[in-house]
Amino acid sequence: MRNNYFLSVIGFLLCLSLYPQTTLKAYKDSIQQLKKAANEAYDTYDYNKSIEYSTDIIELAAPKNDYYNLQKGYNLLGIAYEVLKDTSRARENYEKALRYAELTKNDTLLLGSYNNLGNILSSNPETIEQGLDYYERAIEIASKSLSLKDAITPVVNIAWTHLENGEHSKASPFLKKAWQLSSQESDKNLQSNLLTLMGMYYSGIDEFADSREHFRQSIEMAKKDSLLVEASFAYEEYSKMLVKNGLFEEAYSALKEHQEYEELLFQKEKNHQREVVYGRFQTEEYKKDLAAAQREQQYKDEVLAKTRQITLIMIFSLAGLFLFLIFLFRNNRIRKKLIGELREKNDELTAAKEEAERLSLLKTRFFSTVSHELRTPLYGVVGLTSLLLEENENEKQKEDLKSLKFSADYLLALINDVLQMNKMESNLVHLENGNFDMQELFKGIVKSFETTRNHNNNSIELQIDENIPLSLIGDSMRLSQVMMNLVGNAVKFTQNGKVWIKAQLKDCGERGCVIQFEVGDTGPGIPKNKQQEIFEEFSQLQSNNYNYQGTGLGLPIVKKLLQLFGSDIHLESEEGKGSVFSFEIEFEKGNEEVHTPVKKVTGEFVDQQVKRALIVDDNRINQVVTRRILEQRDFECLVAGSGEEALAILKTESLDVVLMDVNMPGMNGMETTQEVRKFNANIPIIALTAVEVGEMREEILSAGMNDIINKPYNIPEFFSTIFRNLLQPVA
Repeated sequence: MRNNYFLSVIGFLLCLSLYPQTTLKAYKDSIQQLKKAANEAYDTYDYNKSIEYSTDIIELAAPKNDYYNLQKGYNLLGIAYEVLKDTSRARENYEKALRYAELTKNDTLLLGSYNNLGNILSSNPETIEQGLDYYERAIEIASKSLSLKDAITPVVNIAWTHLENGEHSKASPFLKKAWQLSSQESDKNLQSNLLTLMGMYYSGIDEFADSREHFRQSIEMAKKDSLLVEASFAYEEYSKMLVKNGLFEEAYSALKEHQEYEELLFQKEKNHQREVVYGRFQTEEYKKDLAAAQREQQYKDEVLAKTRQITLIMIFSLAGLFLFLIFLFRNNRIRKKLIGELREKNDELTAAKEEAERLSLLKTRFFSTVSHELRTPLYGVVGLTSLLLEENENEKQKEDLKSLKFSADYLLALINDVLQMNKMESNLVHLENGNFDMQELFKGIVKSFETTRNHNNNSIELQIDENIPLSLIGDSMRLSQVMMNLVGNAVKFTQNGKVWIKAQLKDCGERGCVIQFEVGDTGPGIPKNKQQEIFEEFSQLQSNNYNYQGTGLGLPIVKKLLQLFGSDIHLESEEGKGSVFSFEIEFEKGNEEVHTPVKKVTGEFVDQQVKRALIVDDNRINQVVTRRILEQRDFECLVAGSGEEALAILKTESLDVVLMDVNMPGMNGMETTQEVRKFNANIPIIALTAVEVGEMREEILSAGMNDIINKPYNIPEFFSTIFRNLLQPVA
């Protein structure tokens, strides 16, 4: 709680009952006694009495236009209501006190009113700026009419306000100013509090050493001068700083020290209340002497009755304090127990968090390693199988080779699906926008399913709305993944039927075009009770009529990819009548002026002279496969098993292209490429990698390589990439 300007007087006597007075002296005495009574009631936590006495002050001062005491009365009311958390009434009375302070032109009263209004307004997030403005006015009055040391309280309150709102940079100058002003004073309470605030400041800007030193100085000063409130406050904030820095053992010790000082404060307050109770009895004697001239005997009887009443009150008060002490002791034991349990739970939570992070990292490393280690041998299997299919004339062996290639392709699809799902769950998949032609994209997708379509005796119908712009901006690769999965399922599960693909323009404005996509089939359909299940990972429908093996990841991947587009997939299906999947995506309009059909690069565009290629790979099977594929297109091939061997060949031989394996023992492909670029900046270098391309694309290209071929690859794409780099100049 911030400092109140008029809360420094402690231990005043209870107010004596006053009889009507008519003289000026009697009026002043009455006002003075009421102010003492109001302050004393406040100090003994009797806020209702404090409000009653403050109201009496206002009623006595109003007929005489006594602005000074009217300000005092409203100020006391504001203080009482502020403690009772009635901020609305507190603010109302503080504003009235300020008006009368302005009428008195008393700078001391003005400073106090500004400070108190600053307190009440700065505690509300909506009126913080008004509160800070009142603090500034108080400082201005102190600097002009009073002394700078009188400005300490509002300066400290400004700093405190900024710290409570996390505005540490704004709090810094006021903390420094308050410290300079406090150096002229010997007020240890203020200096201890300032050191604590400095500790809070340095904690907020993550200066752990400075924060800890200021807390140490504050605690040392508070202990030395027996400042219980300041020590309790310092230990409480110190524990928060330690928790923030993960020092839970020390934080727990600091919290225990804070609790012990709270208990000392409670004991001190209890003794103070006991003294006040006894003081009331002495006050009654004074009241008897004051009224003796008028009703001496009657007043004596009233004093005796009041004494008995006070005795009863004292007895009940002591009993209440005793019960409260028992409650506090019990509550303290419960709190210590809960703090211990909380500490244990925090330790368990921290350990669980670290274990989860470790397992997540291991999972990522595992999938990355699996990707490389499985794709490398698959490269040999797929490549050698493709070569044998082209060269072998034995029809029986061709069928066996086709089965082998199908199994290898299926295993590759399984690996790709699992890795794709892992990347999505790790939030590693992001959309990349670029210009694309939807007509060309969808025609390519349809063509890729030609073999499966013919095998199942299906027809594929492609319907693209003519109003869709020729050029769109979006992630065509992710859209292609979605459509490939949906069309692939439709073609594989449908026999002797029809599959259709539709793209319908729903809306087109300045922002972009909303397109509805639909993939349907006349296949077996999906039961109602299974339509949600198929979007779960590794889930497949069991069918007696169709025996298709797969990962069960196609539709979950589709769902997650569409979430990246801000869309969702919808399914309409009926058993025996087929299924229809639909979704909507918004694309930006592309630049149609520069839109030209992209032609695939083939060997016909390359010079008919023999091209020389260097194959750099530490795996001998991969060397053989790559070499035999190149030699089919009349390439002359040299082979290097390491980066050092490749450098030696490139320095002595004239070559047209380099196919560089990325992962090699010793000098890897990227390091080798960097060395090559030092003496040959023009030769095309194409990366061969079994790692997921997206994981290393930027690193590979920044090393100086021109393009990437992912293992295992299909032969048309392999040569398309090579010829494209042979035709274009090296960047």
